[in-house]
Order: sequence, then structure tokens, then C-alpha cells
Amino acid sequence: MFLRRLLETTFQTALAEELARRDMTIRELSNQTGIPLPTLYKISSGERDPRLSTVRGIAEAFEPRQQRAVAVIAARFLLDEVAGKEIEVRGRPLPVRGYAANSLEECIVAAVRAEKEGAAAIICAPVLASIVERIVDIPVVILKPRPETVGEALEAVRRRL
Repeated sequence: MFLRRLLETTFQTALAEELARRDMTIRELSNQTGIPLPTLYKISSGERDPRLSTVRGIAEAFEPRQQRAVAVIAARFLLDEVAGKEIEVRGRPLPVRGYAANSLEECIVAAVRAEKEGAAAIICAPVLASIVERIVDIPVVILKPRPETVGEALEAVRRRL
């Protein structure tokens, strides 16, 4: 709402409307964003134009983005292994989110959906990685099978033959 309104009117008007809509004071906004109170007063009065970093800080306070996650594209049984896990990146926890896929087409759709939903990176099978790297603008990491996994598969083949 705030960002849309910002494109239709002045920053001062959009800020005043959003503060009123949320029944929020400039002091509360300052506490939430870490932007100094005098800076917000000057911006809200039109005495000063905001820096881009200030606009971003205010926009994030009013319209927070979804929490980023690491996307894992795999078959459902593999995703059960990562459900509820998170990794630490630069001191902040980053959840792991699974995207189930059982065909190449489903994998590509999952990769696009993961990026659209704000994934920070994608982990996927080697056969998929080269394709996904061409269609997304986030890091893609190959999920490499462990040697014991290949050994288990070979043993299963031996029993079936």
C-alpha cells in the first residue's frame, strides 16, 4: 500500500497517510527502523528529501518482505530430511524450504517459483542445475549424492537382477 501510494503522490503525503492508517507516530517509526527521529521529522515536514536507504528502511517497516529461505528442489522423501532445518548466514538464521518435484518440468517450475518467492539460493540435482542456472538470478548449488548412496542403489539393483 505504502509503495503504491508513494508512486501516486509525494513522499511526505504517502508517509503521513501510512502513519495515520497504522495509528503510528514518527517516534514509533524511528524506533522500528532505527532512522533518527530528527531525520524523520525533517522528511515528514518536507524540509529534507529522504535518501534511498531511508526510503528502503521505511518501506521495509511498512511492507516487510517475506523471510528469505534456501530452496531445495527434490523428491518428497528427500525433503522430509530437511524439513524445519535452517542454516546460519552472516550471523542470521536462514530457513530451508523444500519444493517437491518429480519431473524435469516440475523442477523448472519449482525453481522459478522459489526465486519469485524470494529464495536466497537453490539446491538441486546435478541434471537440473545447469538448466536452473540459466533461468534464475540467484546462486544454484548442486546436491551431490554421497558415495554410500550410490552404493546402496547398486546393491538394490543387484538384488533385483
